[in-house]
Amino acid sequence: MEFLKKLYRFSQSWTGTVIIVLLVIFFFIQAFVIPSGSMKNTLLIGDFLFVKKFSYGIPTPHIPWLEIPVLPDFNKNGHLIAAQGPKRGDIVVFRNPRNEKEHFVKRCVGVGGDKIVYANKTLYVRMHEGDEFMKSHYSKDDLAVLGGELYIKEPYKQKGIHYDPRKDIESDILRYLSIGDFTMSPTYFKELGDQVGFSGGNAYIFEVPENEYFMVGDNRDHSYDSRFWGSVPYRLIVGKPWFVYFSWDQNKSVRWERIGRSVDTLENDEAYIHNYDDGDILS
Repeated sequence: MEFLKKLYRFSQSWTGTVIIVLLVIFFFIQAFVIPSGSMKNTLLIGDFLFVKKFSYGIPTPHIPWLEIPVLPDFNKNGHLIAAQGPKRGDIVVFRNPRNEKEHFVKRCVGVGGDKIVYANKTLYVRMHEGDEFMKSHYSKDDLAVLGGELYIKEPYKQKGIHYDPRKDIESDILRYLSIGDFTMSPTYFKELGDQVGFSGGNAYIFEVPENEYFMVGDNRDHSYDSRFWGSVPYRLIVGKPWFVYFSWDQNKSVRWERIGRSVDTLENDEAYIHNYDDGDILS
């Protein structure tokens, strides 16, 4: 009892408060704000989230805002305690592979060993578990054959995932290909038709390396994601968005209906899925 009294008194002090807050931020929960429209219409610009940092292990702690690690990467995997990484379909917060001080939030659409194909505003995933796994977990309508191999066509059904019929994403892809900033490789599948684009194929393919994850925004035609800069290694995985603690739009009008909602609710309940202007840039 005396120990608990001392702990309580310590927690009431400024020093104790700071230490407790830092421990929570370092190991358990961190605030995060959605900075771009790549996850519309699931998560919106101006959504302030709490992120569960223990969802995929305990990441090596960093000083907030400065993003300087406070401990060495003892295990060489970015985590003090490793655990199972993201599953397909999870929304994940992770460090930008090209700028590790910056955080991104996207949906995991592929894990190590999967093949990802993107073609004609459609995502296909060949899951590394093999044909019988895909046949037993998905309906016949979801199955597609490309190059003689079985894939799942658009395996993720959350209502916020969408394409923009006004957007010519192919022109963006060709522009990024020309400057070496598109990680998927042009390929040709006869099952997708005879038309061959300027890239030399009618689709794009990527095989996800082991212990890495392929991340794509729900706002598919306005998302700068793994299609462009590649897969995300486990060491950069931070956590899983938990719930929205505040939200406002670009005019600083509070979105009261989103406050307190879990991310699971926001991505699955149609009452919170709205159409918003996508803009014209990848983000």
